[in-house]
Amino acid sequence: MLKPLRWQFTLLYALTAVAIIALVGSGAYVLVARYFERITDLALQHKMAHEFHSLNAPLPSTLVFADTDWSMLRNEHSAPGSRMLTTEEVRQIALAARGGEIKSIKLEQDARQYEVKLRDGSELKIDAYSGQIIEIEINGEYLSPPSVPIVLPTAYDAELASIFVLPLDPQGRILFNPNPAALPMLAHQEALDSALRNGSDLRTITTATGQRVRLLTYRLTRPDGPAALQLGRVLTDQAQVLNQLLTGLLGFGLIGSLIVGAAGWWLSGRALRPAEEAWARQLRFISSASHELRAPLTLIRASAEVALRNAENEDQRELLADVLSESDHMRRLVDDLLTLSRLDSGALTLQRQPIQLSDFLADVQRHAARLGDEHGVTIALTKTEGTVFADPDRLRQILLILIDNALRYTPTGGTISLSAEVTGKQVRIGVRDTGCGIAPEHLPHLFERFYRADQARNRANNGNNAGLGLSIAKGLVEAHGGTIGVESKVNAGTLVWFTIPAA
Repeated sequence: MLKPLRWQFTLLYALTAVAIIALVGSGAYVLVARYFERITDLALQHKMAHEFHSLNAPLPSTLVFADTDWSMLRNEHSAPGSRMLTTEEVRQIALAARGGEIKSIKLEQDARQYEVKLRDGSELKIDAYSGQIIEIEINGEYLSPPSVPIVLPTAYDAELASIFVLPLDPQGRILFNPNPAALPMLAHQEALDSALRNGSDLRTITTATGQRVRLLTYRLTRPDGPAALQLGRVLTDQAQVLNQLLTGLLGFGLIGSLIVGAAGWWLSGRALRPAEEAWARQLRFISSASHELRAPLTLIRASAEVALRNAENEDQRELLADVLSESDHMRRLVDDLLTLSRLDSGALTLQRQPIQLSDFLADVQRHAARLGDEHGVTIALTKTEGTVFADPDRLRQILLILIDNALRYTPTGGTISLSAEVTGKQVRIGVRDTGCGIAPEHLPHLFERFYRADQARNRANNGNNAGLGLSIAKGLVEAHGGTIGVESKVNAGTLVWFTIPAA
């Protein structure tokens, strides 16, 4: 009985684990993706600044800090002082500090300092190991050396090596090819036009071969050089890393969810075990009590019948008739409790077989018609079609419960109709009456045990109704794999329907 609750707890644990893993995994994926985007854009800007220096072109204001930012990023993962700097590294430090064009770089005799001369007449002295600027001289005037980040080779050099350069004329023709490797693409005309209009353009494109490329395009202002520079980096390797990361996150997420689900199943079973034992004891008690009550009830009824035959006056006969009526009511109640106990424990066995509903409902209608005659109610058949796979005794029990319930609340002269129609893989069977109907507030509770909407369906013969019939009908329908429902309007009658799998 409590196994569905255990499954719900397990599913809750597993979904919670999936949510946490998805949150952490998506956060890691976004961080890595944004890191790739940031390092790629910064490398493109740094390379673009380098190309502007190489062409001795005025550096755009948006690229002024590109060298410094790139050097700071690389310096985060470097250990200064481990070796002597190369002239290229000294050149980048000098350009980051002063800009302009380098005239000469010379290592002094003690091999401790570099002397760098710029074409604007300024000179710098840079420590050959630490990369710190020791002295700046401009036109004979010495200035305080600025704090310039140290540039040492790191793994980020691969970012620069993977960038290709396209010097372009206004029509998008490549003027010369400075790249050591084959170009992955030709110039992107739309990005070039945007850069010529706005000064620069940064976008991600997809080439004809399906490769994604990050493009940075800048307009040049020198009349004797290219009209624009277009730099690009193929993102295939980054996409592969992100795909591997996503695959790993999904794999670990699946494994983690399975582990949490198994742990949740074990924990929920351990937590629900006392409740399951208490429920089992209750079912055993109800079943045992029902069996034990049958014998004394049978004895009471037999004794009352004997006494009724030998009664000497009307008062005694009336009293004994009440005893017989109540004993019958108690027996029905005991039978209902025993049926509910078997349904709850799953111990009810169904003898399923194909049932042709046209003949079956006609037989039920013929037997129920006698009860209808006693109440002055007509019981009729309407549309009956289909074949179901069900237990005939239990199906008859369901129909008799619904017919009995309809008889209680259908006035004399009313009609109760039985119907059946095929709806997909199910057959829908209905019992409709022309009684007083049910108020909307009672409809959600009709299948609850011991619930009676007597005030809504007022009739004097409700005394023997314990409120278990519809609960039993619902349990029997669900045991067959079907559903049950009710439709009703006050003073317009009621339809109780249920579905049974078709044969």
